[in-house]
Amino acid sequence: MSDEVHKKRLYWHSRRGMLELDLILVSFFEDCFDSLAKSDKLLYEQLIAEEDQDLFKWFLGRDVPENENLGRIVSLIIAHAKTPKDQS
Repeated sequence: MSDEVHKKRLYWHSRRGMLELDLILVSFFEDCFDSLAKSDKLLYEQLIAEEDQDLFKWFLGRDVPENENLGRIVSLIIAHAKTPKDQS
């Protein structure tokens, strides 16, 4: 699979059935995915295979992933979500 096709597939899987997750994941993917280290890209791919309910709890800080490696990418996504966006 070409890199571009793979990236489009990841983008599609970043879109979830829950608006809140869509806003967080798609924004992170569009703004940050290309600049991630290869290891973090792999973590992101693992993360989006998780259940929506788990992702929601993790992003709200109500729980943490059992897999400590996923905790890294969750932290990056939360930090991105909390970063003020340019309003101009």
